[in-house]
Amino acid sequence: MNGYPQQKFSCATKRYVQTLELKSNEEARREYIKWHSEEFHWKEIRDGIREVGILEMEIYIIGNRLVMIVDAPEDFDWDAAMAKLATLPRQAEWEAFVSQFQGCSAEATSDEKWQMMERMFKLY
Repeated sequence: MNGYPQQKFSCATKRYVQTLELKSNEEARREYIKWHSEEFHWKEIRDGIREVGILEMEIYIIGNRLVMIVDAPEDFDWDAAMAKLATLPRQAEWEAFVSQFQGCSAEATSDEKWQMMERMFKLY
């Protein structure tokens, strides 16, 4: 494994890490990965993520466990950004669409589905 290069930003940043479980179904896993690919993703969703101030977002997968890493400016307000994101074009439609692969309610917003993780270690 060579690792993943990280983007450098012109401002101080902070990081959020969240987790979500997909349905325990290989077809759901394949479809979820497909719909997050560069070829099939919904441009409006990517644009909305950037519009609310998120600088970078990555999702990692092992089995049916997802981990999302979000980098944002130091002054980023998570709650305000998620409230705004929920109102942007196609966001509710996207959340309902991907819920068929996720182990959560179809009515849940992104912020309700993804569980914030707590950092418990770093190289002090």
